Formats: sequence, structure tokens, C-alpha cells
Amino acid sequence: MIPAVVPCTDRALWDESVDMFKGHPQQLWGWGETKAMHGWSVDRVLLKDGDTTIGGAQLLIRQLPFPFRALVYIPRGPLCAVEHTQAVLNSLAGHAASRHHGVALSIEPDWDRDSAYAGAVAGAGFRESANTVLIPRTLILDLTRTDDELMADMSKSTRANIRKAMRSDIEFRKVKTDSELEQVLAIYHETADRAGFGIHEDQYYRDIFRNLGDGSPVIGAFDGEQMLAFVWLARSGTTAFELYGGVSAEGQKQRVNYGVKWAALQSMREDGCSRYDFNGLLNDGISDFKKQFAKHEDMLLGTWEKPLSPLYPAYARAMPLARKGLQTARRLAKSAAGRARGLLRRG
Repeated sequence: MIPAVVPCTDRALWDESVDMFKGHPQQLWGWGETKAMHGWSVDRVLLKDGDTTIGGAQLLIRQLPFPFRALVYIPRGPLCAVEHTQAVLNSLAGHAASRHHGVALSIEPDWDRDSAYAGAVAGAGFRESANTVLIPRTLILDLTRTDDELMADMSKSTRANIRKAMRSDIEFRKVKTDSELEQVLAIYHETADRAGFGIHEDQYYRDIFRNLGDGSPVIGAFDGEQMLAFVWLARSGTTAFELYGGVSAEGQKQRVNYGVKWAALQSMREDGCSRYDFNGLLNDGISDFKKQFAKHEDMLLGTWEKPLSPLYPAYARAMPLARKGLQTARRLAKSAAGRARGLLRRG
């Protein structure tokens, strides 16, 4: 079987297809729209066996310096059943080569490392890569469980902090207005400065909020009109995926970051999601906080690439060096911006 690759230009049909395959929110139309506004091109295709849709993928295309032409990337995709994986990937690789002249097709599926998908990916000619965008080591909670069952996997101190936050006068609710969104961004800047991580320009986050709409809820902790903490998610029909989070200095004192995380879990369950992905675990303080909410970890399949050009070996050597240089530049720019904000506050 060689599935036909059929472009999809209908947003409603596309998002319905994502949910039909129980797909990840980074495969939703609005996520692709945001990436298209910030340096990527987007190509959404369905894979057809006759009249039957057996798969799909939202491909992101990044133009590369000569002579590499382009990288084609599928975040948390493709969408397909395990028995169709190899055929779907073969068709997608052919499409990426002929339509986009990709040097490689890179995928980071929302599939467990120890699942049957792994063999199908390797069988389609993909090889594991260190050029990771989305961290495969993560924590995924089963939202079909009750509150008591979820809390049973948490530490005693975490449960106590959640209950204290939920008994307080703090209101936990979804962010609705542009002015509330600006409070989110202010807290995110404060959190990034304190924790030492880089962030995008503010317009990127505003575009996510607008393009995904109900597919990107932000849960805020409010003391009156003042926001103290937030959890920002993307969600599809089945999966809630943490994008960003932050807490103000006052919110830290009151430990409302525990309450807002719990409120996010409950809100996503009420919205019908059955999985809650904390989006990556590293060896840092943020990950230590995440790990207080469960006793287990999850390992997804990781990053896999299929060479599409004779130039792939040169690309594979150059890409890590280019990314390292970009990360250094971003750290320097962030440090300079942080110093500038500090001077402005003192002034």
C-alpha cells in the first residue's frame, strides 16, 4: 500500500482529523498558523488509502542556508495507527523530498519509546537524532483518574500546598482578556529572569493565544485583579500539553504555583482531555517542581530523521554547531535584556 498524500486547506476538517487520531495539540491548525507567522512554512496533508484517511501530518518547513535548502519537521506527529506507520512515513518522506526539497524529514512523535511504533519508524528508514526540539523525557498524567487517585501519587507536602492554596481567597480561572494576557507575559518575563531561561518575543505568545483560541487555555491565579501565577497549555481533544508557566515573587511566597497547577489539571479534565503532558523533564528546578506531582516518568520515542538528500551527512554535522551558536547568542541577548530591565526598574 502506498497512501496518497492529499493537501488539507480546511481548518475544521483538519482539526477534526487531529482529534479523530487522538492527536497532539501541536498538530492543530492554530499551532501551525503561529509557526507560519514566525519563520516557518506550513503544509498540512492527509494520507489516503482510497477513500479512507489512514493518517495525517502538519509539516513545518524551515529554509536552510545553501546548499541544504530545507528541513521538514513534524512536531508530535504524524497521526496514524501503528499498523499504518511505515506506509504513512514512507509517503510523507517522498512528499517532503519532492514538494519541499528537504535535506531531511525530522519527526518527534507523541508515541512511547517502548511501543510498537518504534520498530515501524526504524523500518521506514529513520534514524535517531540528537537534534532534539521537544524533550522526550516527560511526565504524563492520566486525567481519567479521580482527584484522590491523582493526589495519591504526590508527596505529602505537595498535597498540603495544593489544599492550602485552594482554601485561600485566590481565584483560579481561565484568562479571558488582552489585559490579563499582558499580566501573564509580565510574570513570564519575571520568571525567566529569576530562573535563567530564554523566551520568545511577546508577540509570539500573543499570536498563540489568538490563533489557537480555546485550544490554548491559560489558567491564572488571581488575587482580586492581580495575577500571581499561571499555567499556559495547548489542548486537543485528548491531550493537554503544558507550554509555559510562571509565578510572581508574591505568588511564590503564597505557594499559589501549586494551586494553579492543580487547577490546570482539573480544568483540562473538565474540558474532556484524558492525558496531561508536563512537557519535558530536565535536571533543573522547574523539573523538580513538576516531578512533585507524580511518582513516575514517561519516555517518548524522541527525535528521528530520515535523510532525503546526499547532503544529509554534512547537514547532520553542521546542525549541532549551528544550534549551539544560536543558543549562545540567545543567552547573551537575554542577559543583556535582563540587565536593561533591571536598570529601568532601578531608574
